[in-house]
Amino acid sequence: MLRLSELKLPLDHSEVELKAAICRRLGITPDQLRTHQLVKRSVDARKRQQLALVYSFDLELELSPKAEAKLLQRFRGDPHLKASPDTRYRLVCEPAELACPPLLRPVVIGAGPCGYFAALLLAQMGLKPLLLERGKAVKERSADTFGFWRGKLQFNPESNAQFGEGGAGTFSDGKLYSQVSEAKTYVRKVLEELVAAGANPEILTLHHPHIGTFKLATVVRGLRSRIEELGGEVRFEARVDRLERCQASRAIQALVLASGERIAANQVVMAIGHSARDSFAMLQAEGIAMEVKPFAVGLRIEHPQPLIDRARWGPAAGHPKLGSAEYKLVHHCTGTNSSGRSVYSFCMCPGGLVVGATSEPGRVVTNGMSQHSRNERNANSGLVVTVNGADLEPYGAYPGDPLAGVAFQRHWEAQAFVAGGGNYKAPAQRLGDFLRGEASSPDSSEAVKPSYQPGVSFGSLENCLPSFVIAAIREALPAFSKNIPGFLMEGAVLTGVETRTSSPVRIPRHKETLECINTPGLYPAGEGAGYAGGILSAAIDGIKVAEQLALAQITLRRLQRQGEPGESACDQA
Repeated sequence: MLRLSELKLPLDHSEVELKAAICRRLGITPDQLRTHQLVKRSVDARKRQQLALVYSFDLELELSPKAEAKLLQRFRGDPHLKASPDTRYRLVCEPAELACPPLLRPVVIGAGPCGYFAALLLAQMGLKPLLLERGKAVKERSADTFGFWRGKLQFNPESNAQFGEGGAGTFSDGKLYSQVSEAKTYVRKVLEELVAAGANPEILTLHHPHIGTFKLATVVRGLRSRIEELGGEVRFEARVDRLERCQASRAIQALVLASGERIAANQVVMAIGHSARDSFAMLQAEGIAMEVKPFAVGLRIEHPQPLIDRARWGPAAGHPKLGSAEYKLVHHCTGTNSSGRSVYSFCMCPGGLVVGATSEPGRVVTNGMSQHSRNERNANSGLVVTVNGADLEPYGAYPGDPLAGVAFQRHWEAQAFVAGGGNYKAPAQRLGDFLRGEASSPDSSEAVKPSYQPGVSFGSLENCLPSFVIAAIREALPAFSKNIPGFLMEGAVLTGVETRTSSPVRIPRHKETLECINTPGLYPAGEGAGYAGGILSAAIDGIKVAEQLALAQITLRRLQRQGEPGESACDQA
């Protein structure tokens, strides 16, 4: 098979024209092209008046050995025609290698993408993991979350947009691309497992694939079923409140749940997510190594989706092959109060909604969410500003407090709660008023209708974020309008506050084994531990941690067969 990439065609091309373009590119006849399998499709929007679709295909050709050699010679050195890479994922440990049951089954904490993929890989390797999730199964969790947004149910601190089956990504756009370069075998593994669990097969070929909230609920149930079919166990409403460690080696040896139940465990994947603040405090109290990690905070901005479509697609806006347009923006500040900081768009949701994403009472947090269709009236995105360790020092309980970022987030979320009226409505302000430093009134004929649930309270956002964040966003908005004509729309709506962009802590781990640096057997993983930023990267980190855990199992079993105590000496004692 050959991989042909960067094949450009106009939006309205036919299948016949596509095949003809492939043949022209290679200098072959149509009868020599046996199959062409789509690998990736993206949009080239650099020329708004002349948009193009860009394809990559895996090709099977009907050529004589002589003709094939001549073709390869002609394209030698061409990066857009080469042998198709093998992106199949292979387990690092086959079930046969782990046939003997371990002394204790591995435990995974957290049913987000990281936890679910760690558990899935462990199950596929025959280790029959136990997965513990503090929240509810996705059906019950969705009822609690939507009920709160619609004002029909009280806020539930254990079942909301952050906690429950599927993690924070369940109520999002379901984006499946990452800023971090990952091995294609890992990416392909995640996407193929998601398709097997119910995701649309198009995620295998789109340049920027997404699933959408309602579809994500189906997918996470599919992942759970697969884990259980392979001998794993998933338990909900099972919050871990304490760790037990061996006094001599400090290795993990048990977990204690909120119910008081004790579960013996010598291998634990800690995939708790970026909002498990009580779990961070528990880990700190237990002496687990932790450190402050930079993150970002800001606001959500909403525009009419057609405005973004026209700005990105030009005359082709509305074309059925394009769908709702998205954007990615960044500005490096030079102003007096914000010099050296960056402002960037975060979790942009085309045709989506702004929703309440708090996980604690008395606080307001915003996030964006889209269904697979992306057909809501507004586009929304976070506009966030980098926050570093020096910014957090005043919020720490002591110098170097690793939970200073948590205290920072809580402070500004509480400010937003008060500014919104103390009833979980979010404070909001129109863009023009925000730039002028004027409070907004509820009525405006030119205003974008805010989508935030459970509702907004118009006024000023001035006291909802640090002054350096407000100053940076004010500087960035005019710069963003140069990339997106109309971005400075007077009636665009800003809603506060966006604080859960990533974890404010990192749990350091060994580079090779991925174990916590001061707790053998504990594997910090995913967003909460500071090693991922989104569904795809979190799932990949779960796979990598599962691999290392399985390799440690094999090493331990070899030591046991040789009559050596290995790392389980504490447990045996």
